[in-house]
Amino acid sequence: MAAIKNPKRRAVIKAAGRLLAATAAPALLGANPAFAAPPARPTGQVVIGITNEPTVFNPLMLGLSVDQGVWWNLFDPLWGIDPAGGLIPKLAREVPTVENGGLSADGLTYRVRLRDDVKWHDGTPFTAADVKYTIELLSDPKFRAPSRDGHELVTDIRVVNDHEISWRMSKPFAPYLSILSWTFMVPKHVLGKSSDPNTAPFNSAPVGTGPFRWQERRAGDYVIVSANPAYYGGAPYLERLIFKYIPDLSVLYTQFRAGQIDYLGTLGITPDHYQEAKSLPGRTIHVIPAAGIENVTLNVGHPALAEKAVRHALYMGMDKQSIIDAFYLGLPKPVESYLPVGNWAYDPNLPKHEFSPDKANRLLDDAGWKRGADGIRVKNGVRLAFANSTPTGNQTREQTQQYLAQSWAKIGVSLSINNMPGAVMWGKFWQQSQFDSFLTYTDCTVASDPDVRHRFGSGAIPAKGGVGSNIYQFQNQMVDHLVEDGVHSSEQSQRKADYWKVQEIMRDQLVMLPLFQIVQLEGTKSNLKGFQPNVNVRSNAWNAARWYWA
Repeated sequence: MAAIKNPKRRAVIKAAGRLLAATAAPALLGANPAFAAPPARPTGQVVIGITNEPTVFNPLMLGLSVDQGVWWNLFDPLWGIDPAGGLIPKLAREVPTVENGGLSADGLTYRVRLRDDVKWHDGTPFTAADVKYTIELLSDPKFRAPSRDGHELVTDIRVVNDHEISWRMSKPFAPYLSILSWTFMVPKHVLGKSSDPNTAPFNSAPVGTGPFRWQERRAGDYVIVSANPAYYGGAPYLERLIFKYIPDLSVLYTQFRAGQIDYLGTLGITPDHYQEAKSLPGRTIHVIPAAGIENVTLNVGHPALAEKAVRHALYMGMDKQSIIDAFYLGLPKPVESYLPVGNWAYDPNLPKHEFSPDKANRLLDDAGWKRGADGIRVKNGVRLAFANSTPTGNQTREQTQQYLAQSWAKIGVSLSINNMPGAVMWGKFWQQSQFDSFLTYTDCTVASDPDVRHRFGSGAIPAKGGVGSNIYQFQNQMVDHLVEDGVHSSEQSQRKADYWKVQEIMRDQLVMLPLFQIVQLEGTKSNLKGFQPNVNVRSNAWNAARWYWA
């Protein structure tokens, strides 16, 4: 076992580990039975360790990856998406295509045939009326949906019968099949009874069709879901899943090492624990490429960050490779795009990052940013000073922040650090662009589709009344045109050309400073079988119904 060099930190971690073990509910701990093959009935449990707390349980609202881990087990979409990017039927009997008659050749008419053996967790049959209600709710401007992309184009929804539904699109929209693979169906007979679905009781006691049912939440501690024996896809192998919230990544790792956590997911194992983790007996460490891009997210509403020359200087003053080598063991690869390598629209020809403090200084000099008496640059009364935020408890990111502050001080930039718990940070502070900058990872794909209207479209700025995730407050008419053309073109070659141009513009504008494509270091106990990473979803607990102990 690798030694923790700081004795004070070692003592804190040990004390925190003892406290967590002492205060954990009895149901969270205990041995699991082992089977040579999947058990005949739900048996045992898995404790999933996470460092952000699940708080959003209506799957049509804006949630984090930890929320999605809960959603995938409580709810189902019409079809899902597998690790290879293929669409797989879930609530629908088949994925609509031109060949099977479910999709018209012009992409405007959908006909979806549904399974006839699905029931909600309260025993009510799932029908086409639920699909109609879900799509119409997502189109309702009064409902707090994170995005209405695609749904607002749906017209003439017709319930053919309980197990068939059809609709037309007002214009072609290529990403809609992918969007629906992430759109979980909700029950009309439950949520539809509420006068305001934004505040409905359903949002804290959800009813789904998934392999697990809602059991219990203790705020600030855990969420428990239990097996749904009547699941149409076959009962899950596990009796329950426990999503255990531990905000400090070092303490979370300590719990995993001690055996109190069965699966350490989401942000996973920090690089400083990687070498030790690989040598732990009875543990398997998974090095998983993910779709997210680690980056410095900039709010161009900030008076200093609004200037492109400043953003370029920050990028040139940032030693990406040293950050990767020093803090991430050299595992991830640097990128220049917001899209992951391997996505069909990824542009490999973007200009490569150059680390050059000298050029950064000259750029700021030429742009009129003069050093003050304290060495910090000023222009028109605006100091080149801003804050950077990331969720508390992530030591690797905190080290990166310190390194960025030191690097940027050399070019006359003052960077302060303003970290806070994720449950606070991802609220209005993030959604309403109340921050200066973030150190975070961003997944710009929708399933595997590269539609980025919700990220970079001028109408997707929540702080300006838009619906989407353009928290950068970025506006560009050419990007608006290209992303619209990209979703309405039926030919993938034309869509690819559009998205290459968008990547060129975003590489020039630098409203996010890309560091590297995320490599998730996740851990499971070695006798936990069925774990299958999936780059096309935001939680690797997506198929927990197929996990079992061997």
